[in-house]
Amino acid sequence: MLHSVCSSMRVTETKSHDLLALAWPSPPRNVLVVRKDHDSEVHKALIDYANHINDVYPDTNLIFEPYVAHSIHEQLGFPVYATNGEGNSAYEKHVDLTTTLGGDGTILHAASLFATATSVPPVLSFSMGTLGFLGEWNFNEFKRAVREVFMSGAPISLPPKSTDEPEQQERSQAWMKIRGKSMGSSRNSRILLRNRLRIGIFDSDGTRLPHEPPFAHADNRGEGIFALNEVLLHRGALPHLAHITILIGSPPHQKILTTAIADGFLVSTPTGSTAYSLSSGGSIVHPLVSSILLTPICPRSLSFRPLVLPANTPITLRIEAANRGKEIEVSVDGVRRQEGLRTGMEVRVVGEEVRSPGAPGARDWIRGVPSIVRSGGDADGDDHWVGGLNSLLKFNYPFGDNG
Repeated sequence: MLHSVCSSMRVTETKSHDLLALAWPSPPRNVLVVRKDHDSEVHKALIDYANHINDVYPDTNLIFEPYVAHSIHEQLGFPVYATNGEGNSAYEKHVDLTTTLGGDGTILHAASLFATATSVPPVLSFSMGTLGFLGEWNFNEFKRAVREVFMSGAPISLPPKSTDEPEQQERSQAWMKIRGKSMGSSRNSRILLRNRLRIGIFDSDGTRLPHEPPFAHADNRGEGIFALNEVLLHRGALPHLAHITILIGSPPHQKILTTAIADGFLVSTPTGSTAYSLSSGGSIVHPLVSSILLTPICPRSLSFRPLVLPANTPITLRIEAANRGKEIEVSVDGVRRQEGLRTGMEVRVVGEEVRSPGAPGARDWIRGVPSIVRSGGDADGDDHWVGGLNSLLKFNYPFGDNG
């Protein structure tokens, strides 16, 4: 039987880093493992990872997507878990930590499992894909990575067993079962909190449309769908350009920015700025910059340039009657909605509120996607991002340079 999520996982500010710090009140109990499909190397790594978790952290439950659990359970000498008919909402209820084995697409898929969740567990990503711009760790260092994550927030010394607090006693026993050594308060795992977009789709009467599978079981329909990368509107296979009006702000102060006549239109997060938006001529934005990107795809204009707006700016994309096609395709993080958008329908987008709750000066942060990055001692928190631009995206790489 799966336990509920680890209570009060904290993501807090640090004095010497732009990154945040992860602190568990007790060791994580339920770990979701998401893998890249159809890759023998990833499959072998998955088995090694699962066996290591079971050997070193035996009180940890491993959760897989149903088809993965079915394919590997006979290769493991211990039980594994999968979700039932609750759909993706089951992950929000049970998962403390998510691990991905694959590339950027695997990370996006893992994030999509929490697309209707306002709280997302930390994500530990091992780069085993084609690009790996979002992946932080090499799999050959997975034991170190897991230990750092599991021990993040562990007390340097445990309280005496004679404590009168049952909850404190239970937590102390949980930490004692882990074969590890506390790294101290200054060695917490570092967190890059990635902003998401909150997306709602409305018909021409202004009625919010219900979620499609696999989000049909979500009970927070008022929140909409969350995207880590982008929402895309595109003409698809139709030969005619899309006519999409972009409005900025909320009624009664909503203003029409322009009507785009283009192949499509992207609204992206800073994380998504290095994805489809970059290929469409959009700016590269650091993930710590709270912003939203508006990027046209092949517009019928020489003066329509990509825009960067504050993350809390409400944006509405309305399908105009001038569209000659039947429907406009809409995709969220690469997952296409089954039903397209017709004349008068709207996509409403705003940046997810990622904030420190409570009184002014509070140091804990909520929402967003907490991505666990490699700790580099006193190194600047931007090192992983700058390194990714240079080594993976070949930023400003000159032609003909073999160096």
